[in-house]
Amino acid sequence: MGAFEKIFRRPKVRKQVAGYFQMLDGYTPIFTSYDGGVYEMELTRACIHTFATHCSKLQPEVVGPDLHGIKPMLEGKPNLFMSSSQFLYKVATIYEAQNTCFIVPILDNFDRLTGYYPVNPQQTEVIDVDGEPWLRYKFRTGDYAAMELSRCGVVSKYLYKSDLRGESNSALNPTLQLISMQNQGIAEGIKNSASFRFMATASNFAKGDDLARDRKNWVEKNLGSDSGGLALFPNTYTNVQQIKSSAQTVDPEQMKLINTRVLNYFGSNEDVLQNKTVGDGWAAYYEGKVEPFAIQLSQAMTCMSYSSKELSRKNAIVWSANRLQYMTNADKLQVSSQMFDRGVFSLNDIMDIWNLPHVPDGDKRYIRKEYTEISQLGKAPDGPLLNDQSVEQKEDMGNDTD
Repeated sequence: MGAFEKIFRRPKVRKQVAGYFQMLDGYTPIFTSYDGGVYEMELTRACIHTFATHCSKLQPEVVGPDLHGIKPMLEGKPNLFMSSSQFLYKVATIYEAQNTCFIVPILDNFDRLTGYYPVNPQQTEVIDVDGEPWLRYKFRTGDYAAMELSRCGVVSKYLYKSDLRGESNSALNPTLQLISMQNQGIAEGIKNSASFRFMATASNFAKGDDLARDRKNWVEKNLGSDSGGLALFPNTYTNVQQIKSSAQTVDPEQMKLINTRVLNYFGSNEDVLQNKTVGDGWAAYYEGKVEPFAIQLSQAMTCMSYSSKELSRKNAIVWSANRLQYMTNADKLQVSSQMFDRGVFSLNDIMDIWNLPHVPDGDKRYIRKEYTEISQLGKAPDGPLLNDQSVEQKEDMGNDTD
């Protein structure tokens, strides 16, 4: 049994397929993956990898009773081949490169959920099976698999023509071509600058073939590996000059413009790619890039994992990240001190910010005693007063009498 059979178990009862399911957008629901070079370019792959790496740090939370054991599954191994971090990385990579990622449930022989798997099919079709839409996948191995659309998760962006799959990355093709031409120009410039070429005036040649043959002989004798580093010219050549080639590099402003177009397309920047972003910079990248993906993934996996009755009871899967962990040390210290003594954070909450293990009784909350409600200002505190407080209050009362 291979990976395909482990993920897509053959149904016991074959159902009648009644052609393609009619979609509201009017398009034939056949989606083909683009085999272009989005993931083959250095800068585009760096953008995709950085996004997927940050998404792989998301933590799962299960809201409501976890009767299906989903949280241990997501925290451990969502499928036989991937850990939780690898699962998120794969989903985010397919999402960025293909603009759509299909997540299929892994079921046991009793049709119970045992895992999740992100698939990257070559072609996806929405077919009609007894009036219900099904997703049918065709993989590069030639295998087919089908699953109810309601049991599959779809995470996509650039939704326009299709109701399920995002648009292709064809809008980025001109920029990718510029990057390719830019790299080729740099390589050719290096080759030309490393070569030796001469020009001279030749005489006493009656035929063009004689000139070509003499030039070939001169190159073999003077520019070969055993030439000794000395070029000799016969008296038939006059006005001999070396052609000096300088490496032609791309204009830095043009290169920066091309790179900026790629970064804008993927919603990234150089600081994020080079892991220099902390504090507000990281918060901006998280809120604009990672969080929308986390919300969509949470909703997709929630809908595919729970029945309508369970959804009405507020059962949900939530992927989130502790953004406080990505603050600077100075900001962490300030947040820890300000939130801890006000009773907002517990000791274990502070340990999470600093990526430290929890401590016994760390869920207790503490608050400084000098804080009180505004309505209680000027009133004596409940309970017996300390001796110093009693003396101060008596002295104040005596002064008021005078």
